[in-house]
Amino acid sequence: MQYRRFGKTNLQLSVFSLGTMRCLESQSIFEETLAQAIALEINHFETAKGYGKSEDYLGTSLKNLSIPREKYYITTKLSPTADPKQMTQWIDESLSRLNLDYIDCLALHGINTWDHLSWITSANGCINALQQAKQAGKVNHIGFSTHGSLDLILATLETDLFEFINLHYYYFLQRNYRAIELASEKDLGIFIISPADKGGRLYTPPETLLKLCDPLTPLEFNYRFLLSDRRITTLSIGPATPKELLDPLQVADNVSPLTNEEKTILESLETHLETVLGSEQCHQCYQCLPCPEAINIPEILRLRNLAVGYEMTDFAQYRYRMFENAGHWFAGNKGSRCTKCGECLPRCPENLDIPTLLFDSHQRLNGASRRRLWE
Repeated sequence: MQYRRFGKTNLQLSVFSLGTMRCLESQSIFEETLAQAIALEINHFETAKGYGKSEDYLGTSLKNLSIPREKYYITTKLSPTADPKQMTQWIDESLSRLNLDYIDCLALHGINTWDHLSWITSANGCINALQQAKQAGKVNHIGFSTHGSLDLILATLETDLFEFINLHYYYFLQRNYRAIELASEKDLGIFIISPADKGGRLYTPPETLLKLCDPLTPLEFNYRFLLSDRRITTLSIGPATPKELLDPLQVADNVSPLTNEEKTILESLETHLETVLGSEQCHQCYQCLPCPEAINIPEILRLRNLAVGYEMTDFAQYRYRMFENAGHWFAGNKGSRCTKCGECLPRCPENLDIPTLLFDSHQRLNGASRRRLWE
């Protein structure tokens, strides 16, 4: 296992972290998974108040396994709130569930809207409760996670209130590249969340993607794409069982720059997408927004790119079905809401027939909504 400095926190974290959102079947399976992670030299465990029984399971497992406190680091997450007293109460409750005297890293869980940011930065914002908890020794480092727009992420980074960021950024979702740059410039620790699942459901890749990434698996390629970037500290693994930890850690010691073979894979992926999609490829410039019907046009067309170009239909359907079902965690309306008003058309530098592509995306990807994993 390799370790990297987590930005200005100066913590040395394993390049893979144990995310505990999925290992919730039972206390015993959780404890077995945690023990396996420790045996594999993972020293960073991530949980959240909102992850069902995750904090309780983690606290009990750490006590049962008798792991010395100095051998691991804990990140937990609490939702933004306009009430500082509520935040103080939540911090104390998390400490109790985790059986800890202090939390290494506490992240505001989902700065996803401009209102969330204002709740934090206002004169009586909840950042005050976090800073007081830090002064009291209950919290060592303060950060945030986000599913928000790039503009919002950059604005949050510019507040200079945080020491680390939990971010969605993968080979198949590079929109947040500027956030990586700015976070690195400000010496924030960078924690990439859900690179296997939200990175493309790469643990069950389609045949087309397998061939394009050969001799690596798509999941290995995505991990290598991320770990080759020295600005990134650690990647989350979210196993449901101990066994699911094994395959990702095959690349845990490979943090060097991309090899020529890996660069060839990258070029093949790009060329294939351009060839298959042709004049229908959306290049994610985001100039089509805002949409008067609140349709997240670029994200819908990104999912269409993946479904048509790489046959990643299962993943694209999984994400598309979250529109109108996940609130600010996955904002925007479905493509079927398009009224063909045409406002987006003159703004598209590629002259895409956006309404037609939106309706096509809806036909390909719509289906029954799904609950979040911990519900």
